[in-house]
Amino acid sequence: MTGRIERLKENYEIEIRRVAFPLRPDTPEEGITMEKLFSERGVDPVQVQERLEQTAREENLPFGKREKTYNSRLAQELGKWAETRGVGDRIHDAIFRACLVDGKNIGRISVLVELVEREGLPSEEAETVLKKRTFKKHVDRDWLRSREMRVRIIPTLAFNGRFLVGARDYEKMARFVERNYTPSAHP
Repeated sequence: MTGRIERLKENYEIEIRRVAFPLRPDTPEEGITMEKLFSERGVDPVQVQERLEQTAREENLPFGKREKTYNSRLAQELGKWAETRGVGDRIHDAIFRACLVDGKNIGRISVLVELVEREGLPSEEAETVLKKRTFKKHVDRDWLRSREMRVRIIPTLAFNGRFLVGARDYEKMARFVERNYTPSAHP
């Protein structure tokens, strides 16, 4: 998890529930260059990279120079599997590092299985889960929920029908939690 989210969890004793989001589901297995991704959006890739690096430094998070972005669908399915084993945060963090620090192609089963093995989890089980698409429906439900909630950007914090969209500084996130979070309510 990001440093800001970890701080929110600690300071407000909130539980974070990840909802998978269809982040460029049309991305081919081999990925697309960051230059192409941002040129399609009319955004300068150098500025985006600099902003991401600055945010990572502020939060003391590792971050590498990404040349490509990859399809995250299988990684999301792996994350759902890991959540059922009680190690969701650990695998989500490992996926984050693999993709955003090491530049690994998280759209490939072999990369995800290697990641699971490195984390000391049963790699054969993970490979079977990924090949059989055991958690496909779980991610499908999350994608539907994210569409119903009109989530268009990650991260999005949601409490009681209110949303804070995009990466924000910790103080803004904390104010949002203070104003909107009630332990008995769900987004």
